[in-house]
Amino acid sequence: MSMAAAAAAIMAVLLAALMARASSAAAAGRVWADEEKGAHNGTARRQVTYDGRSLMLDGARRMLFSGDIHYPRSTPEMWPRLIESAREGGLDVIQTYVFWNVHEPIQGQYNFEGRYDLVKFIREIHAQGLYVSLRVGPFVEAEWKYGGLPFWLRGVPNITFRCNNEPYKVQVYTQVKTDVMYEVRVVHMQKFVAKIVNMMKDENLYYPQGGPIIISQIENEYKLVQAAFHSRGPPYVRWAAAMAVNLQTGIPWMMCKQDDAPDPIINTCNGLICGETFHGPNSPNKPALWTENWTSRYPLYGHDPRFRSPADIAFAVALFIARKKGSFVSYYMYHGGTNFGRFASSYVTTSYYDGAPLDEYGLIWQSTWSHLRELHAAVKQSEEPLLSGAYSNYSFGEQQEGHVFKTESNCVAFLVNFDKHKTSNIQFGEASFQLAPKSISILSSCRRVVFETAKVSQLPSILQRLKTSRDCFVYQFYFWQINAQHGLRTAQVVQYLNNVDSWKVFKEPIPLAINNSTHIGNRLFEHLSTTKDETDYLWYLTRYDYRSNGDTQLVLNVESQAHVLHAYINNDYIGSVHGSHDGPRNIVLKTPIMLRKGQNSISLLSVMVGSPDSGAYMERRIFGVRKVSIQQGHQKSHSLNNELWKHQVGLSGEMNNIYTREGSSRAQWTAINKSMHLPLIWYKTTFDTPWGSDPVTLNLSSMGKGEAWINGESIGRYWASFKTPSGQPSQSLYHIPQYFLKPRENTLVLMEEMGGDPLQISVNTMSVTRVYSSVNELSTPSLLSRRKHPAVRLRCQQGKHITDIEFASYGNPVEDCRSSSRSCLGSCHAETTEFVVKDACLGRRKCAIPVRPAKFGGDPCPGIQKSLSVVASCG
Repeated sequence: MSMAAAAAAIMAVLLAALMARASSAAAAGRVWADEEKGAHNGTARRQVTYDGRSLMLDGARRMLFSGDIHYPRSTPEMWPRLIESAREGGLDVIQTYVFWNVHEPIQGQYNFEGRYDLVKFIREIHAQGLYVSLRVGPFVEAEWKYGGLPFWLRGVPNITFRCNNEPYKVQVYTQVKTDVMYEVRVVHMQKFVAKIVNMMKDENLYYPQGGPIIISQIENEYKLVQAAFHSRGPPYVRWAAAMAVNLQTGIPWMMCKQDDAPDPIINTCNGLICGETFHGPNSPNKPALWTENWTSRYPLYGHDPRFRSPADIAFAVALFIARKKGSFVSYYMYHGGTNFGRFASSYVTTSYYDGAPLDEYGLIWQSTWSHLRELHAAVKQSEEPLLSGAYSNYSFGEQQEGHVFKTESNCVAFLVNFDKHKTSNIQFGEASFQLAPKSISILSSCRRVVFETAKVSQLPSILQRLKTSRDCFVYQFYFWQINAQHGLRTAQVVQYLNNVDSWKVFKEPIPLAINNSTHIGNRLFEHLSTTKDETDYLWYLTRYDYRSNGDTQLVLNVESQAHVLHAYINNDYIGSVHGSHDGPRNIVLKTPIMLRKGQNSISLLSVMVGSPDSGAYMERRIFGVRKVSIQQGHQKSHSLNNELWKHQVGLSGEMNNIYTREGSSRAQWTAINKSMHLPLIWYKTTFDTPWGSDPVTLNLSSMGKGEAWINGESIGRYWASFKTPSGQPSQSLYHIPQYFLKPRENTLVLMEEMGGDPLQISVNTMSVTRVYSSVNELSTPSLLSRRKHPAVRLRCQQGKHITDIEFASYGNPVEDCRSSSRSCLGSCHAETTEFVVKDACLGRRKCAIPVRPAKFGGDPCPGIQKSLSVVASCG
């Protein structure tokens, strides 16, 4: 028998043993806690199990709403308020990935401090009474650099990520003799997963131990790459599943987008419309779980933001519950946060999922948050028939359908209208129901509408008439056809950093040659393997001996597979080129040049805007400069590929840490003079922290491309010069967490790569300055209120209260109003409206006004359907 065949046989035996052990540990889908650990202070054993309807906690089926909040994308100071807002929004579970490359950036050296304190994050969730879904991975994708894998893995000899390759099998054979079971790659993966699991066990954080973790995930969307590994993919899936189960966490494991997830692993859905695309669990004993319901699309440099309406999100959730008998839905993201430092993946902006129910700064994003909150209440009200009732479905037409869940004592119905353009009238039972275009109505007791994913009437656009100024501009506002409150978020300028005397500059030197460099060779080095992904920048340096041949035109041709390229000849800038997320991998710089006779220096700066986060064979990806040539007239181009090239990793300012206090003191800073709009300039200034608790941002729309630091902390990359199709930067405002700031003299350092004007940078505070609601008298009353009548509900962000009522009308206010407030009044208006609303709301953080004639002194216009519309200022 050959060594490879012996290895294969041994591996088959090992895998079979693992799977048998896994099956015995979780037979029939029941995951039990260890007897000794299961006992909790002498009380009945806590356990997490599942069946074909739902996850079960202590034997009780549960309908669970979850939201993704990633601990490294916010600060520990933000966590309590984020979790509180999620709980108030009706969530039961907080879901997060575990990010291997922040916890083990250097092999064997671990970091669980600050933003990376996973235990502290989970303890805060537990303290607020919520559960945890822990997505261990350890590959996570998540628009995070290298998909969460530490870059040092790439240096393991003969490695292939995430598959059962031939070196894996041979290594198994040679290492079994020394009692080591798995090949190097798998050892690293298993070691890290086991470390996280054991850490959670040691802290008693699993549910059977009295903790909040009720489910975990191994791997991530592997099905998307499995085919690329051919026959080596399925064994890896089976091994990963068995390895996870045999860690004996006492809770279920899941795999997302993995239809062939082996028992007892639960296969789950990710996507926008899992109610339509999910094929369902691969066993009747497994529940339908939706691990990623995308609340928007992740933002990219060069792309306009793509938000998702709350009506569309709610429709998708309701359909998944109705059609697929779904019992777990997690919003990806519920709070996106910030990609601090260099952790964003290729072309992904620093701001992450800003349109989630909690925005980048932790502010409540209305109306998404409120609308989903109402949905959660409506579904939870009928939890018993949804999880235990008999199911039936009905067809009311080509695009209309019904889903009913019924027990002996309770009933709930979902009436669905798929038609995107037309209202539909459905006869159900003894009543007729009007459904808005593309909407679902939830009927409690199969009779009474308690929630509609969308409303029939259009919402007024009263707020669009409100003007903005130079110092206060509307950042985002959208109107959706729903009943919830809307909010207007603004950035208020606190300070312009336009004092020329306060700015200092450091000019990044253009390297002409490197002495004693280890990165020298007669070839062009690959970018990431040279930089180890510790910097975005790699210089390619060579010399070219030019022999004049008349007045022929010289052209420099450079092909690169990095994201940006800057070229210099004899220290003079000659041009740049950049790619895009959806563009070709190759970027090409072709530009005329002038050379002097004899030796000329060529300095090429290769730039990455994040490393890849997905795909098969990530360890084999090639980046950086691939071809360089000089064309003289019509002659054959002269290739420089095999000339002697020297490579400098990073920028001088980076290597000297001049963005830190100590490093800055050693740098030769000079007056700014005329150093605006020049490439490769470091800028430095100071500013005081704005008063109050509102989130703080920098407006960097006047800059080009680079990175920004506050008091030595990187707030991420910026790229304002890469405009979207609408002509705007993909991101202008950059979040500065309060934790990064001092009361006075905060140091701002910018590495400007392309050229910009720092004198136009401003410090801003973010807040929801106006709130708006319009409710019809026939609207469904909120389940979250004791009132039996519909009501307008207004709510300012924490720390603010209602300071003014800008518009109020009970009657039929004009829709899509863009002029003054009086012209927004319709033909019917109760003159007492303003007084009533002010009396109920002024000086309060939140208020509610019933939409009833008696509240306004009588019916101002009998026979006309009326609404109450209110615009209020928060301060």
